[in-house]
Amino acid sequence: MSEIPGDLKFLKSHEWVRVEADGKATIGISDHAQGLLGDLVYVELPGVGDRVEAGTACAVVESVKAASDVYAPVSGTVVEVNSALGDKPETINEDAFGEGWLFTVEMDEPGQANDLLDPDAYAEVLENDDH
Repeated sequence: MSEIPGDLKFLKSHEWVRVEADGKATIGISDHAQGLLGDLVYVELPGVGDRVEAGTACAVVESVKAASDVYAPVSGTVVEVNSALGDKPETINEDAFGEGWLFTVEMDEPGQANDLLDPDAYAEVLENDDH
């Protein structure tokens, strides 16, 4: 299993959020999630200006095996999407915690990410999933 970056927060459904210095939140799916899905062939992202609500589906990643909803870890307005994924969804497989990010939101409540799982708690979720 790859190293889980210490600056991320997680949902149990394997989405991650990185709160940037400017207070915006970058969101993606974990390395574990991309590994379960396999080779990604299609990504459907929200549009810039769309509102996302924490805990609701706002994007879709599709692999040769299955399509999976991506849930927003925080609420806010989408300010940027990783449009490069349209041509290269496999970037998520190659670098889930880096270049494979999905979208960035301006959070309604900057502290909202503090309520999510920290890397240690997320690692525990993964260990329990494996049993």
